[in-house]
Amino acid sequence: MPKTTIRDLTDAQLRGKRALVRVDFNVPIEGDRVTDDTRIRAALPTIEALLARGASVVLLSHLGRPKGKPDLEYTLEPVARHLQSLLPNPVSFVETTDSDEALRATLGARPGTVLLLENTRFLGGEEKNEERLARALAELGDVYVNDAFGSAHRAHASTEGVAHYLKPAVAGLLMERELQYLGDTLQAPARPFVAILGGAKISGKIDVIEALLPKVDKLLIGGAMACTFFRAMGLETGKSLVEADRVEMARTLLSRASDKLELPSDALVAPSLDTGAAAKAVARDAIPADQAMFDIGPASAKEFASEISRAKTVLWNGPMGVFEKPPFDRGTRAIALALADATARGATTIVGGGDSAAAVEQLGLASKMSHVSTGGGASLEFLEGKELPGVAALEDRGRA
Repeated sequence: MPKTTIRDLTDAQLRGKRALVRVDFNVPIEGDRVTDDTRIRAALPTIEALLARGASVVLLSHLGRPKGKPDLEYTLEPVARHLQSLLPNPVSFVETTDSDEALRATLGARPGTVLLLENTRFLGGEEKNEERLARALAELGDVYVNDAFGSAHRAHASTEGVAHYLKPAVAGLLMERELQYLGDTLQAPARPFVAILGGAKISGKIDVIEALLPKVDKLLIGGAMACTFFRAMGLETGKSLVEADRVEMARTLLSRASDKLELPSDALVAPSLDTGAAAKAVARDAIPADQAMFDIGPASAKEFASEISRAKTVLWNGPMGVFEKPPFDRGTRAIALALADATARGATTIVGGGDSAAAVEQLGLASKMSHVSTGGGASLEFLEGKELPGVAALEDRGRA
């Protein structure tokens, strides 16, 4: 059932009202400077739309893991300053969230202004989804908007609890876009539908593989997780990362998937991550016993790119190798470029958050994708078919 969004709200529900918006401003900060504002920029369309319709905007977000008590290492004050550099409207920072001071600040906020409240995880009841806190947060707005897809898989007071006490509770434009691409597109994908999964461990992707196998035309596996499949095939994996307790499961998946599942035909190996200069490409059945696979090889990169070139829908989650360390970034770069080409040819390309989102951002290719998800864990759980608490709590379309 589609969720009600801010587009469905009437002007009367917004003009002169306080829009309490849960955003995901969990961004990297060095000193007092935001070093990657991707998530902040992703929330701007929702903030700007609400301001344009005469609301004051009250923002809630977490940052890091401050363990339920104030810790200035995780203050959102640098984020407020950065947000002000992106918006013409006045942005104020409130050093508290669950207090009379915060309530007074929101009640006094003028239409067209933005308040960013302090880190929700400074509050002991946030991660416990405490009812008292959820009710207190509900006092801070007249309408609740959840635009924090990256936190939607957590049932916290600011993502799930508050939606029960502040109505209407609706999706923001980023949340709407995430649900559209990860939900609607994957329910009825244009075919061929190709999914690429990478990353270190098969264990974190088992449920995604199970959920995707019946839907895809091809499932390409890269990253260290491919090594667990190699071991299941009886191949030498050397010093590569292998999940020994998942080998049997990999064997079962291989037998069930038939020709849908494609593994790398070669690997980029080296004695260690720090000996990139000694890296060499070998066939998957020729990995030396004293070396490890740190990336897919050039032949695999070409084969995977060829599959992507034929696809009408492409989903990518997880890098092909240790992309932070050249030369083990080549496989990930090849996949990103293949997706960019596919998008230019009219395919729908979806990058499922986490490391793969970081990779396309780093490569300057994010704008060449149809959609780059802002949620790593949330996008994985959504792809697994799990209900996300922060989404479930929002109102179904037609009921706001």
